[in-house]
Amino acid sequence: MSERVKTGLANQPKSDYWRQSLFWLFSILLAGITGCSSAPDQFGKLDIKKWRGDRGGCNGVRDRILPDFKAEIQHLKGKSANEIGELLGRPDINQIADRNQKFYIYFLEKGPQCDQAGAKSNSRSVAIRMSAIGLATEVTFQNGIP
Repeated sequence: MSERVKTGLANQPKSDYWRQSLFWLFSILLAGITGCSSAPDQFGKLDIKKWRGDRGGCNGVRDRILPDFKAEIQHLKGKSANEIGELLGRPDINQIADRNQKFYIYFLEKGPQCDQAGAKSNSRSVAIRMSAIGLATEVTFQNGIP
């Protein structure tokens, strides 16, 4: 029995088989290239590169670009937790709340969190509430964590 009959391709011409194989190969490569793209440097008015570069708000950059962040709050709502993480970078604190909700907390100014990771801090921060299905539903500002 020929190899083509064993694999179920007996009715397909050999050129169709290769054409179909190349189509799937290019589709997988294209998905891999577009799926691995880096996060943008701008999100509306907000300079994402500066925001991500000021981990913990320790350099005061987040505080200086806060008006730009506030201008984009409505565009953050409805984004998935993964999209928020890609845009704003890993949160300074990832807090689990009741009913499968969580908060992504980003500090806006220098405080104890800069000297010792995990230290309790009352520095100004922004919290993005994620719903149980992983979508941003609320953005609040406070001192410390909510």
